[in-house]
Amino acid sequence: MGMSVGSESTHEDEGMVDINTTPLIDVMLVLLIMLIITIPLQTHSVALDLPQGNPPPSTDVPKVVTLAIDFDNSISWNGEPIGDEGSLLAHFQQAAAEPDQPEMHIHPNRLADYKTVAHVLADAQRLGITKLGIVGQDQFMEGQ
Repeated sequence: MGMSVGSESTHEDEGMVDINTTPLIDVMLVLLIMLIITIPLQTHSVALDLPQGNPPPSTDVPKVVTLAIDFDNSISWNGEPIGDEGSLLAHFQQAAAEPDQPEMHIHPNRLADYKTVAHVLADAQRLGITKLGIVGQDQFMEGQ
């Protein structure tokens, strides 16, 4: 049942039973190239009216509120200590109600609890403060 290589039983007039796939691959590549050529280019352009020249710099200085969280988790608003969470929420509501909200710069101490900082951020977001950022992260860098 094995294949005999060089025996007398092979005939030269036997045909090859495997299909020749080279012409099929050539036809497929030609069709692929024709498809690529006939697909129109997708050029989406949006007309924009951009201002010409340099706009004058803004003269409005944004109001900034500094919210410091100390190592003992005490919170101060622009340097004034806040005693309880109710007064902090009142400050947040007052700042959120202003037509031009002030920027909230939060300065956490590196020894402050994460829970306290996350709670202050969640309260600010819940009460509608949109301009909020943590400042002074260079103290948390390695090697300092």
